[in-house]
Amino acid sequence: MPKHIFINKKISPYNKTIQVSSDKSLSIRTILLASQAVGISKVSNILESEDVLNALKVIKKLGINYKKKKNFYEIHGFGLNGFNPKNNLTINAGNSGTLGRLILSLLIKTDKKIRLIGDKSLSKRDFSRVTKPLELFGAKIKSNKNRLPVTIHGTSFVRPINYVENIGSAQIKTACCLGALNAPGKTIILARKSRNHTELLFKYLKIPIRVKSNKKFDLIEINGLQQFNAFKYVIPGDISSSSFFIVLTILSKNSKLIIRNVNVNESRIGIVKILKMMNCKIIFKNKKIYKGEKIADIFVKSSKILKPINCPSSLNSSAIDELLLIFLVAGTKVKGVSKFNQLGELNKKESPRLNIAVNFLRMIGIKVLRNKDNIKIYGNPKIDLNGNYQIKNFLKDHRIFMMSCVAALTLGGNWKINDKDSINTSFPKFLNILKNLGAKIN
Repeated sequence: MPKHIFINKKISPYNKTIQVSSDKSLSIRTILLASQAVGISKVSNILESEDVLNALKVIKKLGINYKKKKNFYEIHGFGLNGFNPKNNLTINAGNSGTLGRLILSLLIKTDKKIRLIGDKSLSKRDFSRVTKPLELFGAKIKSNKNRLPVTIHGTSFVRPINYVENIGSAQIKTACCLGALNAPGKTIILARKSRNHTELLFKYLKIPIRVKSNKKFDLIEINGLQQFNAFKYVIPGDISSSSFFIVLTILSKNSKLIIRNVNVNESRIGIVKILKMMNCKIIFKNKKIYKGEKIADIFVKSSKILKPINCPSSLNSSAIDELLLIFLVAGTKVKGVSKFNQLGELNKKESPRLNIAVNFLRMIGIKVLRNKDNIKIYGNPKIDLNGNYQIKNFLKDHRIFMMSCVAALTLGGNWKINDKDSINTSFPKFLNILKNLGAKIN
């Protein structure tokens, strides 16, 4: 099977309703929490992507059984620290930074040495951001210069911690929260604003957690060593996956789209807030609350020339996985100069996304000025490509692949986009949905 696709025709106008794949962040978090619950949890509509399936494989290796039944998974938990791993076990997180960093936090009390590995991309990413707080809990950790492989050996004397998370990373915050489950007494985390799925899950599961919020930080207090019961959960649609179709519609001509049943958690909708500031037409309909999470249908339609933006850096965290798409809109639909600042976290994702985004925009003829982690994008709403473009050497980053497809289908030109299998990590159905909207992909 070829590992690339060709796109040489813009997508035709459409008026459709779709449903995207399930939320990856919630899929991984519910699997990990079900592994620590007492009893059999039933999790429905789990995203069956490589990252999530690797989470299931990892808990299985750690002694937790699961079964798939129709559209839900049964996960048999034995309570806190209920893993039963073999000594010197190796577990593999694949491409998933979320899985890799969070599983370590559930191993801080294990009496066995466990080695964590990952793929080429994950092995280049910094793990010190979670190993530092986990060492404060008492775990013994060895790494390859703060990168994988990482070996963890837990302690019988886990201690609660006070920790300041100043980056705005939900992975670091969640690692601290999960570590706190096995710590006696009160763990206190002062965390810069980031996605809050873990806190909402803790509240739903009646894990003792208290959150005090201000504009920039959350003060989180967790009382540890409190067992919690098995649960039922239905995973909603993923806003990150939806974002590719939101932007596809914005950049297309005379098109309308409804995306059903999407998680529109306030900490995840930075892309919607930013695009609305640029004058895009996006509406949430049929809003409801499900176990603390906000769910809605998203209505979006094509945009004409948009306004430039001086993007508040406070929105970076809630749009971190969608910034590439926002840059694409700023470059090709905006009349004027858009500014984005404090983007350093982008280069710590699956690939150096800031570097790749700047090169991508320049490749298609968009002027970009960069000063360290800040960029200015000079929009060209008259852009109409007719050249040949090839996307390769992006560390098989699924979001680079999907963003390239959106560009190819809306801007013109002849495109060869490599590593189509990269979408299997997060959104295996992406190309099928594009084709159902009318995209011609070879």
